[in-house]
Amino acid sequence: MKLPENLVQKLEVRKQNNSLRKLPSFNNLVDFSSNDYIGFSKSESIFKQSHHYLIENEIIQNGATGSRLISGNHTLYQIAETFIAEFHDAETALIFNSGYDANVGFFSAIPQRNDVILYDELSHASIRDGIMMSNAKSYKFNHNDFEDLERLILKFPDTNIYIVTETVFSMDGDSPNLEELVQLTEKYNCYLVVDEAHTLGVFGEKGEGLTQHLQLHNRIFARIMTFGKGLGCHGAVVLGSPELKEYLVNFARSFIYTTGLSPHSVATILIAYQQLEIEKEAIDKLRQNIVFFNQQKNLLGLKPMFVRSKSAIQSAIIPGNENVKRIAQQLQDKGFDVKAILSPTVPEGQERLRFCIHSFNTEEEISQVLGLLRDFVF
Repeated sequence: MKLPENLVQKLEVRKQNNSLRKLPSFNNLVDFSSNDYIGFSKSESIFKQSHHYLIENEIIQNGATGSRLISGNHTLYQIAETFIAEFHDAETALIFNSGYDANVGFFSAIPQRNDVILYDELSHASIRDGIMMSNAKSYKFNHNDFEDLERLILKFPDTNIYIVTETVFSMDGDSPNLEELVQLTEKYNCYLVVDEAHTLGVFGEKGEGLTQHLQLHNRIFARIMTFGKGLGCHGAVVLGSPELKEYLVNFARSFIYTTGLSPHSVATILIAYQQLEIEKEAIDKLRQNIVFFNQQKNLLGLKPMFVRSKSAIQSAIIPGNENVKRIAQQLQDKGFDVKAILSPTVPEGQERLRFCIHSFNTEEEISQVLGLLRDFVF
């Protein structure tokens, strides 16, 4: 059966704009594109320990068998959530199947009809989708602009206001001034919600995330941690009060109406968190590589191209889908897996090369890829 004509036309527009998405093939290029910041996805130790944990505890089961509220709440969930809550110095933790599920579930369930959501204009698509499903009114504020945020707050006196941001933004790699943001939310008794997808495994002595590293975590209403980046596996967790957890269990539809994660998936999450407790070398090496990357781009005269970032995400703005795709392909032809981020994923004119730095990248690889970028651009 053919695709409806209106859908065919939408695909044609993408093709004409040079923005049609396609699934990439697996490659053996030098990794500057994945979110596997400290190499946990390829950790043989985590793989073997997860398997042994299941065998030793006689958990021989391939699937959860149902939603967590029916038959899928196997014993590993409680063990993992207790460990994660303690790791993050949180009262409780509730595991979701993915970061997307966590954000959609949280924002569609928590803010109510007479509430207001104020979110950073560069918030992730999963946050925006959750907000769209909410009955609350929502307004975006200029990126990391707290004067603009305060202007909006003042429009809604005597209202429950949820303020939403990310500790590291996925496309720019930058961070808000979290101390200032926390003070602002406390001044007006707002509820601050932060997505820490790209800080787990990156910031903090044990990779615990940016808010905890800054000792601000106990002043935040909810933290959302995603496991598919620095933790190298799958799933996510919402950290907060016991009442918040109870409410999400009762009203978050992406939690209620889906089959739970398999015991193997939850065991991998648990073992990866246990590895974070002792994995100092990879986290330190990642930080050294981030510093080295910033030093090299400055030395090569590339600094004006890049969004200012001290995170593992470094974005070079190269306007135009065709232009940025061409340079990405040139880098890939030289053996470096660097991806082009196209509009409409980012605004038109803000197309970019997105470099993801890892603990396993060498200084030679960083120097080479930035040297090639200079040659191809200039």
